[in-house]
Amino acid sequence: MFSLFRRNKAAPDDIVSTHGFLPPQESHVLLAYPRRQALLENIWQRASLSRQQFQTLYRMPLHRYADLVQQLPASENHHHAHLGGMLDHGLEIVAYALKIRQSYLLPIGAPPESQSAQAEAWTAAAAYGALLHDVGKLVTDIQVERQDGSAWHPWHGPLRTPYRFRYVKGRDYHLHGAAAALIYTQILSTDILDWLSGFAEAWSQLIFVLAGQYERAGILGEIVIRADQASVAQELGGNPSRALAAPKQSLQRQLAEGLRHLVRDRLKLNQPDGPSDGWLTDDALWLVSKPIADQLRAYLLTQGIENVPSSNAPFFNMLQDQGVIQTNAQDKAIWKVAIDNGKGWKNTFTLLKLSPALIWNDPGDRPPAYFGTLTVETATATETTEENVSSRSKQPTPSTEYPQADTSDSTNHSELPRAGTCVDPDEIAALLGLLDGIDTPTTSPDDNALQAKAESTTQENATATDAGDAATADASAEQLGEAPSTQTVDLGQGFVDWLRTGLASRRIIINDTKALVHTVAGTAMLVTPGIFKRFVQEFPALEAQAKARNIHAWQLVQRAFEKQKLHLKTEKSLNIWTCTVTGPRSTKQLKGYLLKDPLTIFVDVPFDNPSLSVEMPVSEKV
Repeated sequence: MFSLFRRNKAAPDDIVSTHGFLPPQESHVLLAYPRRQALLENIWQRASLSRQQFQTLYRMPLHRYADLVQQLPASENHHHAHLGGMLDHGLEIVAYALKIRQSYLLPIGAPPESQSAQAEAWTAAAAYGALLHDVGKLVTDIQVERQDGSAWHPWHGPLRTPYRFRYVKGRDYHLHGAAAALIYTQILSTDILDWLSGFAEAWSQLIFVLAGQYERAGILGEIVIRADQASVAQELGGNPSRALAAPKQSLQRQLAEGLRHLVRDRLKLNQPDGPSDGWLTDDALWLVSKPIADQLRAYLLTQGIENVPSSNAPFFNMLQDQGVIQTNAQDKAIWKVAIDNGKGWKNTFTLLKLSPALIWNDPGDRPPAYFGTLTVETATATETTEENVSSRSKQPTPSTEYPQADTSDSTNHSELPRAGTCVDPDEIAALLGLLDGIDTPTTSPDDNALQAKAESTTQENATATDAGDAATADASAEQLGEAPSTQTVDLGQGFVDWLRTGLASRRIIINDTKALVHTVAGTAMLVTPGIFKRFVQEFPALEAQAKARNIHAWQLVQRAFEKQKLHLKTEKSLNIWTCTVTGPRSTKQLKGYLLKDPLTIFVDVPFDNPSLSVEMPVSEKV
């Protein structure tokens, strides 16, 4: 499929060089080609801003960038080495950076209300860092000559007369990162810089990105590097999907932070007279496998990490692959250990083994070691435990090294192929399919049958479940991370509040591959049962309540949501709507709820997802 990204090398009719000089063009002309317009639309969708906000924060900087880079290539003979290559690369990397940024809840570790308040600033910083990461090449790598023979430098402002260019011989391939500081004030207005400077952490990381100091740029540097890798891979016929995958050290950091949080603040260790969540010895920390898996999975989801394995076997594989747990002699995750407190209480548990240094950097901060004894049992019994990992499927980890700079000393180009001007709909569709592709969320084989059954029985069971749902209300506050109080929290309203907060902080993504929330027909669509399953993954205590009532936990949440009466009914008075998903080469269907008012979960209503359409007309939202 990546052959579709190869450029149409034919020169467009409206770019005509005279004696080797290229005519300057206005930014609106440079950005008017279909491929670039498609990328602009994708950036607009991901920014999720009003037209006026998008114009100020994104469109105007992109136009100023186009004015400045004109038809210059991004490299001499490496990636995007064609006329207009720097502009193409700039638009692509911004689109990729915004896609990657949606996987993070930033700044990491800040309270949810702070993350929500800073969301737009971090999104904009990711876009600006991506757009400007190579702009220093205009200073260090390329010499530009005007038609009158004078030299042009980017601090002169946009080119207004015909120009030609050549690459500098013997250039320092690391210098262009630092040179961006000479230019970026021409792209970013003083109002934008004033605004960003009010967010200390995002601002400092952006400055390090623009200075080329990625080792100091934190998560923002990581986003820009991965977006750059994806754009380069796409251009060179590689696999940009691998560059978009979360790098190993990022996941390791999130896992370590999650385990520290749980062990220090949530779990009970070394209980003297009975079961604990874990036991600390002199050389190891032992945690009960299933509870820690459930709670760590919930933590990862709250931190915006998608595609967390929902079952324990692959989840333990992931912990092994990331090196945060220690394996037994058979290279398995699960240890079977007998605990004896020496006072008559004995029991055997399936445990995970961690290094105490992962949780407590300073040995002086560690709690005292357990006074009882722990005895590791033979591996034979371990291999039959439910949580045992029977096989480890190693996944290739994408490189996190910064892409190699162009090291060629080839002669100057007098003629370069043009690109960014392609009108081939297959190429544009393939590009947007990579950036925007929507797949039906992964479900277990019986999900569709369960959903159909739930839809057909919802009305019949509504009255019968009223009392049962009311009984869950008292527990809802604790499940939703709130302090228990005499005032009960309705589970349905708790779900809506969780959804609104997750969307505002971008922890829950929209209109993307495997997204569980989309915008269509002027409102929001909640994919079922996926969105309810996601909620249950974050609040696993619901499983026990659902089991007591002999239903699935996601059905418990679904019924509570329906009682809020926030959704539209179909012409046949059904709850579930069907949407058609039109992709580059295939058509699929999604089923879900349409909200009466999208502002129930959105602060500002994003534009409709152009890939989705409702199969039947949507009546007036009442």
